[in-house]
Amino acid sequence: MRYIEFLKSVCRLGSVLALSSVAIAGEAKPNASGDRPPNIVIILADDLGWNCVGYHGGPIRTPHIDRLADAGVCLERFYVSPMCSPTRAGLMTGRYPIRYGMARSVVRPWAKYGLPPAERTLAEALADAGYRHRGIFGKWHLGHLAPQWHPLAQGFTQFTGMYNGAADYWTRVRLGQPDWHVDATPSDAKGYTTELIADAAVRFIRERASEGPFFCYVPFSAPHDPFQVPAAYLAPYAHLDDAPDDGKPSRLQLLAGMITCLDDAIGRILQALDESGAGRNTLVWFMSDNGGVRKLGDVNGSLREGKLTVYEGGVRVPSVVWWPGRIEGRRKIEEPVMNLDVLPTLLRAAGKPRQSGGFPLDGVDVLDLLTGRTQSLPPRDLYFFTGQSGLEAEQIAVTSADSWKLVVIGPDIRRPEGFRTPGHKVELFHLARDPFEQTDLSANEPQRVAELGAKLIKFRQLDPPDSMPPSDRPPQGWKPPERWKNDAATADR
Repeated sequence: MRYIEFLKSVCRLGSVLALSSVAIAGEAKPNASGDRPPNIVIILADDLGWNCVGYHGGPIRTPHIDRLADAGVCLERFYVSPMCSPTRAGLMTGRYPIRYGMARSVVRPWAKYGLPPAERTLAEALADAGYRHRGIFGKWHLGHLAPQWHPLAQGFTQFTGMYNGAADYWTRVRLGQPDWHVDATPSDAKGYTTELIADAAVRFIRERASEGPFFCYVPFSAPHDPFQVPAAYLAPYAHLDDAPDDGKPSRLQLLAGMITCLDDAIGRILQALDESGAGRNTLVWFMSDNGGVRKLGDVNGSLREGKLTVYEGGVRVPSVVWWPGRIEGRRKIEEPVMNLDVLPTLLRAAGKPRQSGGFPLDGVDVLDLLTGRTQSLPPRDLYFFTGQSGLEAEQIAVTSADSWKLVVIGPDIRRPEGFRTPGHKVELFHLARDPFEQTDLSANEPQRVAELGAKLIKFRQLDPPDSMPPSDRPPQGWKPPERWKNDAATADR
C-alpha cells in the first residue's frame, strides 16, 4: 500500500471509530464534573527558559503568556525532560520515554527511530473520548523516516508543520531540504515559521469551534536556534546588543525578539478562541519542552545550569493552565507536576480517565490540584535522564517525595560498578532548602545516596536493548529524502 493511501486509511478508520463513539453516546460524553468535555489546546515552546517569561520577572515582554498566568494557574514546579524529543514523547504518552527507548536523545534527522506505534498517544486516547478533530501545528520531532511515525498515524487528523527541529525560520530548510508539510504533502508556504504555525492553529480553531470538542496541539519551534526573527521585533531589544556598532544583532537580542514574536503568536491563538466562542470551554496548557540554553545569558534565572542537563535549569520550566470557570484565579502551585501528568489529567477532564492502552502510566491525574480541590498529590519520585553525549557521559537524577535530589553524571550506571567510580560525579541536594542546588550534601548523607542511587539504577534498567542510539553523526553516505518526504520509499532506504 502506498504511503498516502495508508495515511488516508488510518485517518478514515480513526474518523469512523470517533463517529461511532459519538453515535453510540448521542454526543460527546460529559467529564468528571458532568459538563461537556472542554476543547483542549496545548502550547509547547522550544527551549524557553524559566526567566524568559514576564510573569517570572524576566526582561522579555510576554504579555499574552502573562495573560494566561494572570487568569489561570501557574505551575511553579513543572518538570520535563532535559531536551526536546523525550519531553514530547512523555507528553504524548504519559509514560517515561526510557520505557520505550526514547529518553537518550533527540530524534536526529537521520535517525530511523520514532515513537513506537504500540504506545497510546494523547491524540488516540482523545479520539476515543469523542474528539473528532485533533490537529498538530508545528514541530513534531518524534520520528519521520517511516510511515508509522507520522503524526497522522499517531492519532492526529490534521498536521501542518515540520518533522525535524532546527530548520531555517524563513525557508524551513534542514540539511539542504525544505521541511514543511500539510498532512503528508510537502508545502511551499512562505513566511516566518512562528507566524505560519499560528496561522494554521488559528485556522483550525475557527473551523472547528462549532464542532467541538477539539484537540489543538501547537508545538512551536521558537525560540530554538537558528536565531532569526522579523526585523520589527529587534528594535525593542536594542539595549541587549552588546556590540551595537557591528551591524548585526546579538544572539540575546535575537532570542528576545523571537520570544516576543512567539508570545504574539500565542496571543493570536487566544484571540481566535475568544472570537470563535470556543474559549468559554477550552482548557489551555502552556509549557516549555526544556530549560533555556545557559550560554545565551540569564535565561533560567537562579536555577542551576540549563538545557541538556538534569539540574533544575534543564528540567524545571514555565507552565500555566487555564480553563475558564474551572482552573483559574491567579493561583501559584508549588507542588511538583510533570509533563507525564498532562495525559491522565486531560483524559479525566474529557471524561475518560486512566486510559493507557494496556501500558502503565507514570503520570498522575492532577485535575483536583489544578482546580483547587486538593492542595497536594500522593508522594512519588520524579526521574530525569539524558544520554545524548554517549554511554560514558550520561546524566541521571531522581527527586524524592521529601525533596531530596540525587544527581549522577558519568558512565552508564547499569554496569556492575554502578555509580561509585572515579569517573562519576555524585551530588545530593535538598530542594526545599536549596532550590538552586548550591550545597552538595552527599558526603553527609551516605545512606540516602545509597537508597536513591539504587532507585536510579533500577530506573536506568528500564531502557530496552533496541533504544535510540546516541549517535550525533549521520551514517556514511546518508542524504535526507527529497523535501523530507515521509513515505514507504524513504522507510526502505
